[in-house]
Amino acid sequence: MNMQQLMQQAQRMQREITKKKEEIDNETFEGKSEWVSITFNGKREILSFKITKDGVIDEDDKEMLEDMIMLAIKDAFSKIDKETESKLGQYASMSGLM
Repeated sequence: MNMQQLMQQAQRMQREITKKKEEIDNETFEGKSEWVSITFNGKREILSFKITKDGVIDEDDKEMLEDMIMLAIKDAFSKIDKETESKLGQYASMSGLM
């Protein structure tokens, strides 16, 4: 295999990886437990958080708690993303994964 063929193969793989990543980014994923339901997109962005167990806390407190939990999760993911970018950012253009 010559260098040009190798480069073309690498570019095809890069396009395939990018396409698959976009497909994943556009999907939604729901996690559930006995009391909680949380939905993310493939970029790990939180779309919704719900406390599904009724009668545990009053409705006003429930909404505030849901909001606080969403903020905490977003904060943690933001920190993960920042650390990932810090450590792997130099490879982003080569891999197409960031």
